[in-house]
Amino acid sequence: MTVQFKLNLSNNKVSLKIKVNIFIVAHDLLFELENSYMKNLIIVGHPYKKSFCYNGIFKTIFNEINKSGQELEVIDLYRDSFSRPRTKLIEKYKNLVVWSERIYIISPVWWFRLTPRMEVFFDEVLTPGFAYKFVNITKTYAYPKPFLKDKKVRTYITHGAPALPVKTLYFNSVKLRLVMGVYSFVFGWKLSLWFRTKQFWSVPFVSDKKRKKYLGVVLNDIRNDLRTKNIFSHKPALQNN
Repeated sequence: MTVQFKLNLSNNKVSLKIKVNIFIVAHDLLFELENSYMKNLIIVGHPYKKSFCYNGIFKTIFNEINKSGQELEVIDLYRDSFSRPRTKLIEKYKNLVVWSERIYIISPVWWFRLTPRMEVFFDEVLTPGFAYKFVNITKTYAYPKPFLKDKKVRTYITHGAPALPVKTLYFNSVKLRLVMGVYSFVFGWKLSLWFRTKQFWSVPFVSDKKRKKYLGVVLNDIRNDLRTKNIFSHKPALQNN
């Protein structure tokens, strides 16, 4: 759409032509509005505040989203009381999962699993009927139908072990079990879940420079998420004058 303004200055006729691409304006406005209202949920499962998981990864994500002005809630599994009965706490967690649009999951790996409270979260929050259901193909075979497949999920897990033995001798069973055995049930079969589940290796033993590099990966991911345009994935090309 083109808007033209004509001005007469003295005896000279000056034409000021202003092109306004209404589609671009609308696109940018919708992007800003959408990004302002993205609902982010961080789930952190480390008991020690000075850990790399908490003091590094969690704080990096929290601070970056907080600066953006987007909505943000936190489930800090080791700050909440897990004494039984915990029906109200689990209900609160479920409500936050439903509310969220983006979920960030942070945990160390202990004994080839995530921390105990993170595993409890999976067991007691992502339950059948809430996060998925089984659909029968035959009397004896069924497949999981996910109810949370609209969620955008990133996961950061830290290892004390180096990558080589975990990926070879153990076939990266931690990540395989997490993505295929948990996420595929509740978030759906998405290849992106594999690539958005990132592992940081030998965390207690690497240099500060290496740990800063790990945090750089996290920061880059979060900044990309905050720039993501979900309504329009491509900007229209600018028209020539």
